[in-house]
Amino acid sequence: MNPNDATLPRFAPVHSGGWKDRRRTSITVALVVGLSALAARCVRRVAVEGGSMAPTLLDGDRLLVLSCPWGPPARLGVGDIVAVPDPRLPDRLLVKRVASIDWSKHTVDVLGDAPGASADSRHFGPVPLASITGRVVYRYAPPARSGPVPRPTEYHRV
Repeated sequence: MNPNDATLPRFAPVHSGGWKDRRRTSITVALVVGLSALAARCVRRVAVEGGSMAPTLLDGDRLLVLSCPWGPPARLGVGDIVAVPDPRLPDRLLVKRVASIDWSKHTVDVLGDAPGASADSRHFGPVPLASITGRVVYRYAPPARSGPVPRPTEYHRV
């Protein structure tokens, strides 16, 4: 035995487990790709423009909106902040607080936290529940204000 051989680590030969390992790897890859695609479709970034949601959200805040392409947000409640297309300009997205939900008519009233600076259900009426793009769940910028979006424990319509 050569002295240099003693210092070299010895590894067992790599063994392929056969079709079971390949299947397990394929399933894992498929799950990761599928969940990544789902996350890309269910999370949207939105920038706040204007002061209609002050003091909760300020002009320039960057938000993550959790949405599901198959229906309105799960467990939507009064007081939640949602993103909804502006009924007057459908290409424009509004960020508003849910003031009331009429489950029988499938509509929702959305209001801004700053009534004087907000175009909301007081101007265009209730919006269809199905039109809600998603629920605002997190503010990621500016860094000093980042964190979960505050939700009041009790919300009273103004």
